[in-house]
Amino acid sequence: MTDETIGSVGYRDVPAEQGGAAGRTWWDANAEEYLDEHGDFLGAVDFCWCPEGLRESEAHLLGDLDGRRVLEIGAGAAQCSRWLASRGVEVVATDVSGGMLATGARLDAATGVAVPLVQADARRLPFADASFDVVFTSFGAIPFVPDAAAIHREAARVLRPGGAWVFSVTHPSRWAFPDDPSEHGLTANRSYFDRRPYVETDTAGRVTYAEYHRTFGDHVREVVAAGLVVEDVVEPEWPADNQEVWGGWGPVRGAYLPGTAIFRTRRAT
Repeated sequence: MTDETIGSVGYRDVPAEQGGAAGRTWWDANAEEYLDEHGDFLGAVDFCWCPEGLRESEAHLLGDLDGRRVLEIGAGAAQCSRWLASRGVEVVATDVSGGMLATGARLDAATGVAVPLVQADARRLPFADASFDVVFTSFGAIPFVPDAAAIHREAARVLRPGGAWVFSVTHPSRWAFPDDPSEHGLTANRSYFDRRPYVETDTAGRVTYAEYHRTFGDHVREVVAAGLVVEDVVEPEWPADNQEVWGGWGPVRGAYLPGTAIFRTRRAT
């Protein structure tokens, strides 16, 4: 969105249907710009969990995938799924944004590594019960809907008993600090318990972007309510050799504050 079309920005309550629908339109409009800005860091055939640069090749958060069927939700251009497919994993990638999936199809053609791409809302997955062994998302879907509990329920529904649901999100503590990668971003200026979403509107007052905050406890309660068991929470440290600045993330704040939380959960057997 250009400065000329932004009406207001800030933390405020908006109708759930407006906030929940804004993500698809925003990602459709900004898919190319996002890939231009972050594509080199993410890679076309690579699995990056977070701005800290933690890769699945070193973290192994999904476990042994030999013979497993895997689903990625909020896949964006499906870089993570493409990396899995290049290693012989049976994987399906979904995203609500047709614009992001179109960039994914172009990366398929450019790299020669193709994955099935399905346009779907993570809260209403078009798959049968117990049809996957692993479901994951790297910063997809969860931050952009007011009802993330529905995503956890769907992940649990499509998982086979004992299957893993692994997801990375903005570390909840970050919401108390300005979205600023400099030293200014080290001073808290909001209540951690203020759950109003960050919202952008256009000059007509329409919600064009919404991102939702959940406390650590909120995440855990929603996961447990879906019938999932929390096995681990990974909080990646900022590597000394990572000079990337990504929105509010960067080496200055990364030296003091966690930027990402990765939840490893499993469907109860």
